[in-house]
Amino acid sequence: METIAWVGFSQSLFAALLIMTKKERTVSDKLLSGWLCLLAVEFLTCALDYIIFGKPLLSSSYLLFNPAFYLYVSSLTDKNFHLKYIQLLHLLPFLFFEIGAYVIKETISVRSFLHADNTLGFRLAFGLATFASFVVYNSLSLIRVTRHRRNLKNEFSTIENYISLGWLLFIIVFYNVYCVASFILGGTSIFQGSDMRLPHIFNYSALLFMVYAFGFYGLWQKPIYIKPATEEISGRYLKSVLGARKKKEIKNKILSYFEASGPYLKSDLSMDILSSELKVPKHQLTEVLSTEIGSNFFQFVNGYRVEAVKTMLADKKNKYSIEAIGYECGFNSKSTFFTVFKNLTGQTPQEFKNSLNGR
Repeated sequence: METIAWVGFSQSLFAALLIMTKKERTVSDKLLSGWLCLLAVEFLTCALDYIIFGKPLLSSSYLLFNPAFYLYVSSLTDKNFHLKYIQLLHLLPFLFFEIGAYVIKETISVRSFLHADNTLGFRLAFGLATFASFVVYNSLSLIRVTRHRRNLKNEFSTIENYISLGWLLFIIVFYNVYCVASFILGGTSIFQGSDMRLPHIFNYSALLFMVYAFGFYGLWQKPIYIKPATEEISGRYLKSVLGARKKKEIKNKILSYFEASGPYLKSDLSMDILSSELKVPKHQLTEVLSTEIGSNFFQFVNGYRVEAVKTMLADKKNKYSIEAIGYECGFNSKSTFFTVFKNLTGQTPQEFKNSLNGR
């Protein structure tokens, strides 16, 4: 167990330092780096417990991980997220039980967890707080990620892995399975009256895995929402109701802009950028795309890209490779290009090109 604690301490600090060295650090990076530093402290105190007391004290790592996890998810999925001092209140339960365990020297003893003594109330409060933290924060994290993924095609014209947050959804599912297994294992040990160290080892081993996962993906993760430089749309339009005339006006504005300026040729085109360029609120653009054009943002933009690809493929003077044409027309990955093209035309780009040549 001591080995796991010291490895976790060193790896948490190392991952935090790596993330802080990223060239363009976002709020999410700063939050993750600070979180990893706190996890390093948690691993360090665990290791010191064995040196000083010969056994671990009551661990509140869940109460640190759950709220920090939720704040990190929020920072990635909420474009208006900002770090505020009031968010430190999320750490109060962790600090209360972490300090309290040292003051009363409450050790982790599965056998005596329900034993009627002077600190039973503290242990019960700890157990309830841990369970509530797991249910509330993990539910909110899961809701945020699934809502984000569900709305991707209304926000982005290109959906890459760092935008879809598939890795984060996997981590949430893994963490929930781990927590349920941990509660079952701990509960079984309590009611059987055993004093096994396995739940404690299980807990910190999973925590170490999380450090590696977030260290790796945290370095790889890019900012999802980038606010355009142009002026923000005024909030006074947020509750406006579109009439038929207004919808037609916005529709014509969208079509004219796409025909004249070719914004779809830029792979990073997003609903935020389009909203700022046209000076039309995003929810109005989404409504017009859905009701007047019959498409979501992803389908609409990539429809233009596919038509641009078809035009270039039909040009016999064009010497670009098929992949290069895809990039030239706004796609930023070969897999996305081939998938979208096949879905919209029923043919692969090569099959379409061959059909033009009569093959």
